[in-house]
Amino acid sequence: MRLKRVGVLAVVLALLAACAVPSGGLTSPTTVSGTPLQPEIATGFTRKADVVTKKFAVAAANPLATQAGFDVLKAGGSAVDAAIAVQMVLGLVEPQSSGIGGGAFLLHSTATQGGRAKVQAFDGRETAPAAATEDMLLNADGQPLAFHAAVVGGRSVGTPGVLRMLAQAHAQHGKLPWTKLFEPAIALATQGFAISPRLHAQLKADAYLRLDPTARAYFYQANGEPHAIGHVLRNPELAAVLQRIANEGVQAFYSGEVAEAVVRKVQQHPSNPGRLALHDLANYQAKERTPVCFDHAAASRVYRVCGFPPPSSGAIAIGQILGMLQHTPASLMSPPTELVDGTPDPRWLHLYTEASRLAFADRALYVADPDFAPAPSGEWQSLLAPAYLHERAKLIRPTAMPQALPGVPVPVPVHAQRSSFAPMAEQPEYGTSHISIVDAYGNALAMTTTIEDAFGSRQMVKGFLLNNELTDFSFAPRDAQGRLVANRVQPNKRPRSSMSPTLVFDKATGQLVMSVGSPGGAMIIHFTAKTLVGVLNWGLSPQQAIALPNFGSVGGPVVLEGGRFSPATLAALRERGHEVKELALTSGLQAVVKQNKHGQTVWISGADPRREGEVMGE
Repeated sequence: MRLKRVGVLAVVLALLAACAVPSGGLTSPTTVSGTPLQPEIATGFTRKADVVTKKFAVAAANPLATQAGFDVLKAGGSAVDAAIAVQMVLGLVEPQSSGIGGGAFLLHSTATQGGRAKVQAFDGRETAPAAATEDMLLNADGQPLAFHAAVVGGRSVGTPGVLRMLAQAHAQHGKLPWTKLFEPAIALATQGFAISPRLHAQLKADAYLRLDPTARAYFYQANGEPHAIGHVLRNPELAAVLQRIANEGVQAFYSGEVAEAVVRKVQQHPSNPGRLALHDLANYQAKERTPVCFDHAAASRVYRVCGFPPPSSGAIAIGQILGMLQHTPASLMSPPTELVDGTPDPRWLHLYTEASRLAFADRALYVADPDFAPAPSGEWQSLLAPAYLHERAKLIRPTAMPQALPGVPVPVPVHAQRSSFAPMAEQPEYGTSHISIVDAYGNALAMTTTIEDAFGSRQMVKGFLLNNELTDFSFAPRDAQGRLVANRVQPNKRPRSSMSPTLVFDKATGQLVMSVGSPGGAMIIHFTAKTLVGVLNWGLSPQQAIALPNFGSVGGPVVLEGGRFSPATLAALRERGHEVKELALTSGLQAVVKQNKHGQTVWISGADPRREGEVMGE
């Protein structure tokens, strides 16, 4: 079914109701020792229903972006076509999360005549400038800079990759002309769009965006307050840039006037200049990589789960967590009894947390750009080997382990040496937006896209914001013993990510079952894993699984979504030796699931009640 098309004013009114702020007021990103900062503030929780469609579906983080994707699919476009239209609109209406000044990972499955899908991973991750050095995130005393001292300005800006990646994917899978895919965003940028409650709240809460004169003039009033909810914001500069890219291709971004403006903005920042140069933009290449896939047994079926390889840590960490849990009593425990507000058994949460801590220990030591840091044992799949995960699972005890240490993948070939890298210290990780799409041709994608921190480096040029992706590298290139960190800054290197675009297939038939992903910094891994378990193991619909309370650990405390877990659950975890923290875990999950209803194949889709996301389809 097609959802009713709504105009700008209707969207605003709907979102005013949807994003009612909790009684405690706006929740700022929280810094708690050993717990992850959240990339965006919480702006409410609004229950949503599953959307059932027969031909195609698109789930994105803003209704205007979803509408653009729907219109492209309705016109005969492919999943990749729709993703391009969605991304261009998201960069306009949700500029805090993604845009053409950032990067993305796109996982794509192509329907084949034999029924088994072909899976591809398109890497549009930003790269460090050629002039980058491993000490560029250190201060004059050789100590790591404070996070936002590195972020705000030109220093943190990497070479944007999303446009080259989308062009590469479109060359292989596009059905509509490139120029047509930019029309929705150009129209909205020219005619204006209404500021949503969520964007307004982000603008009000941000402490740094006003410091950039260009961003201040665009987003804020003369008194420094953000424009009001419903204010129609026009962006003719971005419209002109998008029109040039539509007409001339991505070279219009990576060379010429636009590239020169980007480099000038980065290099001439008055207090925190960066090293991005024209040749970095001109030489940027998107890459096609081999997806990371693993088997997952659940509910009498075996699934083949595919995700993004390094430089993303998402698929490996999710595969390790789920793989270790299969060697624990977790699979025998009952799912939550209440589909929305119910929480997992605290015994299950204990097992999940310990598996997570072990996975994040491996992540901290091993995962980085594969062109710079070799995989342990010679291949990334060694971290997902059943025998290795079985051994790792033996470390999980009835109480919390004092410290989770990285393992040594097996088998270790003669030519491969144990890693000489040092584990990367914990540091903040942010951002992003997610898109899940299935088209009428049987193709599907999961795409996670980012400028990293909310509003990126807070540098606006020609109507779009620049990323701060270089702060996803380890600020400290070495540990106290002088050992190098795999994820340190190096020229032309891609920083490690937690983005986890995921596609799930029935292993027996090879047919697509699910597309899912989320924003949320390092917690993306847990948001995505929770939804996979909810749908595949517990039999929930995508909307039910998405709405379940969020939880996870990035190596330290158990982090639980604030106000969603009972005091008894918190007490049970503490009795097992866990430090427990409650935070506003602002996931932005989107999921599309294939199901058979009454002998007919349908798509059932969900969008996160914690954000503005919406599903449309037919």
